[in-house]
Amino acid sequence: MLHNLNFRLLAAFAIVIIVTIGAAFFFTYQTTRNEINQVGERVEMNQNNRVQMQLFGYYQLLNTWDGVQPLVVQWGNLYGRRIILTDNSNSVVADSDGKLVGTSYDGKSINEDMVQIPISASGQLFDNFAPPQPLQPQPPASPANTIGTLYIVRGEIPDINQAALQVTYQSIGSFFLWGGLIAVGFAILLTFFLSRRILSPVKALIGAARQFGKGNFSQRVNYKGKGELGELSQSFNSMADDLERSQRLRQNMVADVAHELRTPLSNLKGYLEAISDGVIKPNKATIRSLNEEATSLSHLVADLQELSLADAGELKISPQPQNISKLIKETVAILQPEATAKDLTLVADLPKKLPMLNIDAERIKQVLRNLLENAITYTGKSGKITVTACEQKDMVSISVSDTGEGIPPQDLPLIFERFYRVDKSRARITGGSGLGLTITKRLVETHGGTIEVKSQLGKGSCFTFTLPTSK
Repeated sequence: MLHNLNFRLLAAFAIVIIVTIGAAFFFTYQTTRNEINQVGERVEMNQNNRVQMQLFGYYQLLNTWDGVQPLVVQWGNLYGRRIILTDNSNSVVADSDGKLVGTSYDGKSINEDMVQIPISASGQLFDNFAPPQPLQPQPPASPANTIGTLYIVRGEIPDINQAALQVTYQSIGSFFLWGGLIAVGFAILLTFFLSRRILSPVKALIGAARQFGKGNFSQRVNYKGKGELGELSQSFNSMADDLERSQRLRQNMVADVAHELRTPLSNLKGYLEAISDGVIKPNKATIRSLNEEATSLSHLVADLQELSLADAGELKISPQPQNISKLIKETVAILQPEATAKDLTLVADLPKKLPMLNIDAERIKQVLRNLLENAITYTGKSGKITVTACEQKDMVSISVSDTGEGIPPQDLPLIFERFYRVDKSRARITGGSGLGLTITKRLVETHGGTIEVKSQLGKGSCFTFTLPTSK
């Protein structure tokens, strides 16, 4: 359940919604709390000014502080704050709690947050809205300027946090609640549609992968969307094509290997049985035939072994500086009799000077021999085979072209696949084992080069491979 994509999407949306609503509610609560606090301070300032002005009026009317105690007690009870009044000699003339009357008070003996407000003889209102400051001992005030000092404990708004929460909830809390419920409902719908859209190709990929595990490589993902999922589906289908082709080639390879081994083995078995039964005498011709079949088997096994080493990246080469022109001419000379026997013209058209190449001479001769043997096989009488070479930047390009029957366009991309033969007949006379070009490609790539083919039906083919120059 926890690993289900639907649940994870819904949980992610729910967390985002809760965090967003919670943050908005918190900031609104803080703002409301600050506003309530400021309102409380303004109320407190108005109370202070009212007490200050009423005390000034009392003194102006009676010219004395006598009898002011009941009035101060009444104000203390009304505002819920302790009020202390001293005259110019710092003697307490009134205390809303009635404890300090008649004593000397400098504003420090009570451990409370007090506001000290001088009462001006002219009735001037002093600024008492400033933040509270620690009271300092005050020198006796000049009778000409003040008629007393008022000390008022700073009030506290009852349970400001609860009040802020109550105001916040009553004003916008219900909107947050309904908005959250609507957002959660929308998140559920969005999760449903998004998960279906996302999971549809994912489930198709899972199903196809399971079919692959069962050996069914024909399964494809039918998803035409764009973005990452579209690219994933296309990559999966491309991989499926490669796997299906590899599987088909592997099956063909098994059949081809069985056939290639069966023919010489059958011939060997037939000759040996005939010799054993006395039907054929073990003369030179018979031994030569047996040797040819054994040689064919040996070549096929050697090719398979070489290809397996190349696939494993363990194909060994021994590169040394070599004269490529000399190597081409030697290979052409070796195959010249075979070409002449088929009434073919085999020539090497080389420039006067080519750079030295750091290559394995025997391996490159093998490449040339494979290409030339293919050209001889697929070129009709009176045809021509030409080997050319030229230098291109830091590479030497070598081409083997013929005037043979050519290769169909649909076969060109697969021409270097193992056991792939343009002639689907399995006769060795027409197609060989189908490993030569695959081995040729691996040998060229091991030397750091590339190989390609161009061909036209009825006009011939041209195989071109490149080799890096010696540094």
